[in-house]
Amino acid sequence: MYPQFLIHSNLPASVLLGGVKQVIGETSSDISVEFHLLTTAIRESLMKERLMATLSGFFGFLAALLATVGLYGVISYTVARRTNEIGIRMALGAQRRNVVGMIMREAGLLLAIGIAIGAALSLAAARTATSLLFGLKPHDPVTLGLAVVALAAVAAAASFLPAHRASRLDPMAALREE
Repeated sequence: MYPQFLIHSNLPASVLLGGVKQVIGETSSDISVEFHLLTTAIRESLMKERLMATLSGFFGFLAALLATVGLYGVISYTVARRTNEIGIRMALGAQRRNVVGMIMREAGLLLAIGIAIGAALSLAAARTATSLLFGLKPHDPVTLGLAVVALAAVAAAASFLPAHRASRLDPMAALREE
């Protein structure tokens, strides 16, 4: 193992390295010198962690996108199967906001069930991921709260379009479809 020295200076690296090489060269030409900047060494040592964080963020975004598309599909399918019922409700005087509210409440119920199950599972699984969480506790309330808000936004975005489409339904066309 070779001796390592840490030099702290306010000089630019090129000036400092030239001076150190000159002084060591004057002492002995047999000494080989290799320089590494500490900031570069730190950046390279954290490369794996940065890559994992970037990949985790990407896959988290992808999971949110898939959840949005999946929930949109489920709500759209539910609305399509209930076209007749929605047509009858509108023929009997239901307002468009009532139809949108009904569908959004059903999506909210699905969201509440999913959040309850997901929160319980994430709290149970958090103990195994403790070593991967830098600067966070496994039961961090801020992180869990942000996740709930993000999921609520995803559910609202995925549910509003089918609900809005259902509220524009012509009652007579819906009743003829049966």
